[in-house]
Amino acid sequence: MSFSRIYSAQTHLLKGKIVTIEIDITKNTLHSFTLVGLPDKAVDESKDRMSSALKNSGYDSPKNQNQKIVISLSPADLKKEGPYFDLGIALAYLLSAEEINFDPEGRIFLGELSLNGELRPIKGALPLAQEAKKLGYREIFLPIENAPEAALVDDITIYGVNNLREVIDHIYIPKTDKKGNIIDKDILSGKTLLSKISPFPKTEIVHKAKTNNIDFSDIKGQEGAKRGLEIAASGGHNIAMSGPPGTGKTMLARVFSNILPDLDKDDCLEITGIHSVVGLLEDAIITEPPFRAPHHTASYVSMIGGGANPKPGEVTLAHRGVLFLDEFPEFEKRVLESLRQPLEDNIVSISRARGSAIFPSNFILVAAMNPCPCGNKGNKQKECICKQGDLDRYKRKLSGPIMDRIDIWVTVGNVDYEKLSSNIQEGEKTQTIKERVKKARDIQTKRFKNSPRKINANSEMNVKDLNIYAPLDDATKKLLNQSAERLELSARAYHRTIKLARTIADLEGSEYISQSHILEALQYRPREN
Repeated sequence: MSFSRIYSAQTHLLKGKIVTIEIDITKNTLHSFTLVGLPDKAVDESKDRMSSALKNSGYDSPKNQNQKIVISLSPADLKKEGPYFDLGIALAYLLSAEEINFDPEGRIFLGELSLNGELRPIKGALPLAQEAKKLGYREIFLPIENAPEAALVDDITIYGVNNLREVIDHIYIPKTDKKGNIIDKDILSGKTLLSKISPFPKTEIVHKAKTNNIDFSDIKGQEGAKRGLEIAASGGHNIAMSGPPGTGKTMLARVFSNILPDLDKDDCLEITGIHSVVGLLEDAIITEPPFRAPHHTASYVSMIGGGANPKPGEVTLAHRGVLFLDEFPEFEKRVLESLRQPLEDNIVSISRARGSAIFPSNFILVAAMNPCPCGNKGNKQKECICKQGDLDRYKRKLSGPIMDRIDIWVTVGNVDYEKLSSNIQEGEKTQTIKERVKKARDIQTKRFKNSPRKINANSEMNVKDLNIYAPLDDATKKLLNQSAERLELSARAYHRTIKLARTIADLEGSEYISQSHILEALQYRPREN
């Protein structure tokens, strides 16, 4: 046999793509080693890695023989990136050169080879395993470090391996004569008993109990901000906190993620796949809502995503979790305006010369800001030193469309020194608030059981849906209309007020939206446009 075909895979955007590796060898000719199929530099260098790995695993290096080797990675129009194909290329060469014999059908081979034949971990093992299962493959061989992640996928056998030799030992089919005697005993350096590796056990999703250094009850005062954060967590609403420096805005934002409900299995797998592709996965599975807090100097591309080959940004890494933007007005104007689509549609669409991509970005925005550049506007303890021009420029950093997309605006004021020095623990604990949030979410889950929505703040809820899921009686509707006219609410703000009132009613366990719910929702609208 001078031709062989083996299957591997790589990540493309946030999904897996199966790649077919084909090798053709022509012997007794001048040495030539060609790799085709739009490989990048990392893929092209796999020729050197796999040659050294084969040599140090007991086989002859392909570079020391007079033969023409052509390696094709298909589909040919897909850009091949990363060191995913080293293991597959090495095995395909051995099969084509008739140095080993095995059946490649129904198997996926993934992993980067070190020069001594050891396997190094790759990115995106979970989406690759999901794609392999979807297309009917039975087995996946990949580095042992990636096995727990890939083993999250059911109904496909995962083999975590340490080196090239382990894979060969497991898949190798010895040649026998008519009597059944092995006739190639020296093929594995004298080994006649081939060692088999066991399938990796399935990884279970376990929500571990978190030990939090800061509890909601540790934060003195700020009851209004705590109430706003509880409503935001219950309905998935965006929230902005404004107040002087040092009043606890950042601390409140960081504790906020602790009151969000636990993720379900589908969300865990979705978030884990995203972080795995980007290379940020620390454990086999992410079971807690992500918390992303980029610095205010973050660039447009790092926030939204992009690049020559589109990659996800912070808004996608915060999917199903929290995006915390501290010093909100200090971000570049372009960065802030780029948040319009993610906040409205829960997706971000990126178009570049080499292709386009749509990434998920369903997150809760938590913004923190000072009331003015010096931070003391409205502060009774310190005088504001900002000039009117500075105040105008600062206010213009936040456009009307961005402010319109934030449902809750709360003020975080100074706390009395006596309250700060008190050793008495005030307010409710994080766990108590989290239980109320979960009850409100359960009500929403029951309400939306026959629709694709999960929470009240879902962008897919249109006017018709509001009449079904958040009806208002005549008196309440009249109150809302009068208030909207007085506050000059936009149509978007009008509908978001109803959604927010629906969440407030859910927290109280009320089936209907009352006037008090509407009034509380209205008080969270920004005071200035």
